[in-house]
Amino acid sequence: MRTLKFLLQKEFRQIFRDPAILRIIFIMPVIQLLVLPWAADYETKNIKLAVVDHDHSAYTRQLLNKITASGYFILNEYGSSYRQSLQQVENDKADLILEIPAHFEKDLVKEEKATLFMAINAINGVKANLGGSYLQKIIQDYNSEVRTEWIQFPRFSPETQIAVTSSNWFNPLMNYKYFMVPGILVILLTMVGTNLTAINIVKEKEIGTIEQINVTPIHKYTFILGKLLPFWLLGMIVLTLGLLIAYLFYGILPLGSFFTIYVFAAIYLFAVLGLGLLVSTYASNQQQAMLLSFFLMMIFILLGGLYTSIDSMPEWAQWITRFNPVSYFIEVMRMVVLKGSTLSDIRNYLYIMMGFALFFNGWAVISYRKRS
Repeated sequence: MRTLKFLLQKEFRQIFRDPAILRIIFIMPVIQLLVLPWAADYETKNIKLAVVDHDHSAYTRQLLNKITASGYFILNEYGSSYRQSLQQVENDKADLILEIPAHFEKDLVKEEKATLFMAINAINGVKANLGGSYLQKIIQDYNSEVRTEWIQFPRFSPETQIAVTSSNWFNPLMNYKYFMVPGILVILLTMVGTNLTAINIVKEKEIGTIEQINVTPIHKYTFILGKLLPFWLLGMIVLTLGLLIAYLFYGILPLGSFFTIYVFAAIYLFAVLGLGLLVSTYASNQQQAMLLSFFLMMIFILLGGLYTSIDSMPEWAQWITRFNPVSYFIEVMRMVVLKGSTLSDIRNYLYIMMGFALFFNGWAVISYRKRS
């Protein structure tokens, strides 16, 4: 313990002597947590719409009023030439074309059916799919409203219509920040912990102090533990700072206990910091360590379930996420914050994370060599 104490004193002095590291640890996550949740929005808005109206009837005006009143679409062009509207799409001035055929009102009233045509700019596949789905839903609602107006009593009774009501559990207002902020906090915590520990041992190699440590009778596990604990403590401080920002700026308070979050975060930090130290033992210089940690972080983020649902991924990608510690912490954070889950609810995740921590740190101890 006396040896470990001196190692910890050395590490903390090195950390606090470098102002760049302090900025990375404390200022960078704060700025990112204040900015990213406003930009990482699942809702697609400001969809530029071009309308080709060959009918110019009262029904088409009602339909267009309903579309523009939804708040998702901006009517950029209203005309009667499909070729001209298609040119707007080619010039990136329109995302979607809605063509209303001639006799639309007549067909809807007399034939009780009418057709509309949509042309969607699919360069941005996500925006195209959501924009098309939004417009189809609005048209379906408009169709229901029109048919309700035609119902005549006593042949058809409005009371016989089926009404569907819905309730959003865990996030009643469908506020995407409640869903995104916990996940973004996990990513920031992972980036800070993995990157800093990845360059830690490598920095000792580059400046030559690693040789002085290697000739001392310090055990390998003591050395790794001395490298691990300072960043573990700083990671817990970053988590506290992130939870404070989530409350002050987004009004997010976990339905579950903070104790549950901190218990899982403590084990999670041991896992990701061990991974960073493992990278550091194999890298020869800081550039190698940074590139390798960047490669791992890209996989962790894209296959972590933050932006894409894991259930929607191909089966092979879902298998990869089982070896991704980030995906487990994101799931746990959302469970505790939104559902109020307890330690008993996440016990399987705790066991998995303990396995990650033992595996990465054990590998880091074995791979560290005191002799060149």
